[in-house]
Amino acid sequence: MLNKKEQRLRRARQTRIRIATQGVARLTVNRTNLHIYAQLISDDGAKVLATASTNEAEVRSALGGAGKGATVAAAAQVGKRIAEKAKAAGVERVAFDRAGFAFHGRVKALAEAAREAGLQF
Repeated sequence: MLNKKEQRLRRARQTRIRIATQGVARLTVNRTNLHIYAQLISDDGAKVLATASTNEAEVRSALGGAGKGATVAAAAQVGKRIAEKAKAAGVERVAFDRAGFAFHGRVKALAEAAREAGLQF
């Protein structure tokens, strides 16, 4: 019997197999109890093109200090930042990798904010 983390990682593996065939950069999300992180990984998986998280100083000051990183508003701000950084790196189209997390709440807010800021997925 798999525990909760193993179940999530199994779901993530399935998604990554499917994304690998698409040949586009991957926008991956990691969610913890305190923060949310987004990474833009090149289509061959060799390098990270851009990162954004609620751990960054600019984001934390905009949110009003420590302890505010685990909100939907914080996730939306991270989504907007990763989209801006992706455009600066010359990436328009991405595949959204939710890493086995449910497309709900903070993960959904990050994805929608990235879409609104101009990323296509």
